[in-house]
Amino acid sequence: MNTPIQIWLLADGKPGHVNQSLGLAEALARRTATETHRIDVEADRSLAGRVRALRKTTDGLPAPDLLIGAGHRTHLPMLWLSRRHRAPTVVLMRPTLPLRLFGLCLVPRHDLARMPPPPNVIPTLGALNRVVPGLPESAKGRLILIGGPSAHHGWNGETLAAAIREIVSEPCDPPWEAADSRRTPERFLERLAEESPGLPVHPHGETGPDWLARRFSTIAEAWVTEDSVSMVCEALTAGARVGVLPMPRTSKKSRVVRGLEILVADGYATPFDTWHARRALSPPPSRLAEADRCAEIILTRFFADAKSNSGP
Repeated sequence: MNTPIQIWLLADGKPGHVNQSLGLAEALARRTATETHRIDVEADRSLAGRVRALRKTTDGLPAPDLLIGAGHRTHLPMLWLSRRHRAPTVVLMRPTLPLRLFGLCLVPRHDLARMPPPPNVIPTLGALNRVVPGLPESAKGRLILIGGPSAHHGWNGETLAAAIREIVSEPCDPPWEAADSRRTPERFLERLAEESPGLPVHPHGETGPDWLARRFSTIAEAWVTEDSVSMVCEALTAGARVGVLPMPRTSKKSRVVRGLEILVADGYATPFDTWHARRALSPPPSRLAEADRCAEIILTRFFADAKSNSGP
């Protein structure tokens, strides 16, 4: 394909959803010429109002060759635009509408039934992200990423602090560093710094929005609290060895818990209890590069004449 693939990325405003869509669009751009146009889908309108807004927003844009979106709010607008422009659709995560309505569905394995998926469904290992796969030889850093209470996990600061103290007490060079998130209870990171004086800490209020993305290219090992499965996947995509810190689970049937258990069962992440017994994080069985893998599938299915600029 001599001209760039025109990608319309439908965004519902939720950072997690937009991050997945951007990760896929950027993986496509690493392989062939593309132009990505973000189209924000408004929530406080009727369907007719959304259609009018879409017409106004997209007026003057090059016609789409591909429509990408994540999140319930993007589904109907994506299908309307697909019918209007005869462009294939790629939906991320399991849609609330029937799977057969979309050209391709990129769905985490933990959200699928055990029966074989239909041809337009591609199971993924975790959620897609914007991390560029691969770890430079110079990457030797060690980073502990702390989440907090969520819909799927509670909080036990005593147990978590004890686990982190044990990890950072092991001699290593360079030493471990720790960073929290907006969900982390107040003073927890400060408490860690007091209990482990040699532990550098990075409060989320003092780091910029791109800080973690930059750090992923410098770390060889990471510990992540198990409520933050997206960060587990990002660290694995970067090429780090990843350990999972314990957090109390509010439901054993949670999809987040199922997703984590799949990563552990497949050998991509090391639970704290396993590390405690052998004092080592296991290397992942293969490189986790789901956005790149899915980009290759999209090019093969919808753009067979697009020339790849780089390998997966």
